[in-house]
Amino acid sequence: MASDTLGGPAATAEAVAKISRREVDLVIGTQIVAKGWHFPHLTLVGIVDADLGLGGGDLRAGERTIQLLHQVAGRAGRASTPGRVLLQSYTPEHPVMQALVSGDFDAFMAQEAAQRRPGFWPPYGRLAALIISAEDAKEADATAADLGRTAPYGEGIQVLGPAPAPIAVLRNRHRRRILLRTWRTIAVQPILRRWLSMVKPGKGARIDIDIDPVSFL
Repeated sequence: MASDTLGGPAATAEAVAKISRREVDLVIGTQIVAKGWHFPHLTLVGIVDADLGLGGGDLRAGERTIQLLHQVAGRAGRASTPGRVLLQSYTPEHPVMQALVSGDFDAFMAQEAAQRRPGFWPPYGRLAALIISAEDAKEADATAADLGRTAPYGEGIQVLGPAPAPIAVLRNRHRRRILLRTWRTIAVQPILRRWLSMVKPGKGARIDIDIDPVSFL
């Protein structure tokens, strides 16, 4: 089961019906299998590379991973027969993996909150991501450097970067990233307007703004 192989709602419904009728004994799929399907005879779920989503420096990687894995695991044992879940992990000591094993999700969220609160990371602060991109890497670097030199400062304001974006090249454009982090009580938009008014992007360069980003790529 994968979005690029099912071919639409009708094909998806037929695949689900076959599984429910026990015409299929083995289901292999991507994240789509986590979406609330009810397979009463499914008793074993195996997740390969379960901790793959924890890399990449995404602030919310732990939240997303634990939610996804919990949903996938919930496909097993939904009827009278108990279910079993196997996770392949290269970091079994990670708090996400420990929470999944113990079932103590409240402890995981409390730990996440304790780590974020001192640095005013969301939800205790605001973030804005500035992505500078250009086909010419030098133009991207120059515009990013100008933004770095004119960066706002003050109590409750911090600028991180510039640095190469996690996806450094996308559609033949070189990408650099800057993060603006503020206290939650500070309005981000006026700061960004003043900041951007001080910088003229280089030839072919573009500055994209993402306030309260959900992705850090």
